Amino acid sequence: MSGADTQAMRSWWPLQLLLGWLNLVLTAPVIYLYVGLPLVLRQHGWSGTEIGMLQLTGLPAMLKFVLAAPVDRWCLGHAGYRNWAMVLGLGYAMALWLLGAHDLGSTPYALLFVLAVLVSLLGTWADVPVNALAIRMLPESERMRAGAIRSAVTSLGVIVGGGLMLMLYTRLGWAWTFYALALGLLSGVVLVPLLKVYDGSGAAPTAHSQACLREWWEWFSVPQHRIWALLLVLYYPLLGAAWVYLKPLMLDQGFAPERIALIVGVAGGLVAALASMAGSRVSRQSGARMALPWFAACNLLALAALTCAVILGLGAGALITAAMLVAVMIGASGGLLFGLMMYRTRPGLSALDYGIQSSLFIIGRTVVPMLAGVLLDLGGYPGMLAGLTVGLALVLLLVGFVRDRIFMGA
Repeated sequence: MSGADTQAMRSWWPLQLLLGWLNLVLTAPVIYLYVGLPLVLRQHGWSGTEIGMLQLTGLPAMLKFVLAAPVDRWCLGHAGYRNWAMVLGLGYAMALWLLGAHDLGSTPYALLFVLAVLVSLLGTWADVPVNALAIRMLPESERMRAGAIRSAVTSLGVIVGGGLMLMLYTRLGWAWTFYALALGLLSGVVLVPLLKVYDGSGAAPTAHSQACLREWWEWFSVPQHRIWALLLVLYYPLLGAAWVYLKPLMLDQGFAPERIALIVGVAGGLVAALASMAGSRVSRQSGARMALPWFAACNLLALAALTCAVILGLGAGALITAAMLVAVMIGASGGLLFGLMMYRTRPGLSALDYGIQSSLFIIGRTVVPMLAGVLLDLGGYPGMLAGLTVGLALVLLLVGFVRDRIFMGA
């Protein structure tokens, strides 16, 4: 039996699940920092300005391509990416533990801010070698599934970081939420050495490349990459912006806060996670070339349904149904993009190239909701949703126009 046949018969699920667990324990603390912590701080009397400034801790995520450069350039021994994942994971856990050890009521704001930035920085950085390992170790046939699992665990991370950790805080207080997140992270770090079972060579990244400005620009010198970069900024964030404002929209529509948390936080997260896996199956059966425009069309239909439910005042049932449709497409589209990002990397520069794409994705996910907020102030929810819907219609046209160029040579 040939090596290719052996690889085809091999079950990749143990590795996929291990990488999924690592992504979950890496993601949940950062989500708690962005989503759960503002509520805690507000309860302790922090001002809106102070809470808003805390969102600046998300800046490292936009600079992931910078953090990725040393991961490719310096190998930290023979194990390469695995050593980076372990070192950064341990540092991340220590930062979480340190933040929990500083009492919220007696610690100066500046120190808490610095510790929060440290947590965000190490969490973003630790994500780089883990995804580089996934790209290096998984065959191309498994990358769409890997993207779907990453999208699914991100949705589950919202439930953990934005829901379960708040429940833990109400029962055990400030410190134990961070201790629990640190322990969960350590449970993933201790499993990193197991990745060598699947990594045949165990070697460091194949090219001791000078991962610097030249390599960044060389990625953009590929015409398909430039087109792909534009889609990364627009394809998902336009739909994601609607989800960002869904909670205040439902609150203004008369929904109780507890009901909103259940619908958007729990049900929406579970639906998105399941849709990520279902979308992966569709993508692998139909091919990414077909899935990209089909998912773009479904994104448009889901957002159009939400827009109609709001503008026409169709009631609570229609609004919830439309919200779940948006959740479905957030999960499916996220899985598709994460999977395709794994194909847009060069040998020996997996960390850097994935970091470039992650930065573009996060920039879009950050800037588009800000612009949507301007539309909200100018035209209310109907104007904002209509503007986002028009944007998705233009994205669908763009995908149809550039699809063949994106997949040229694929």
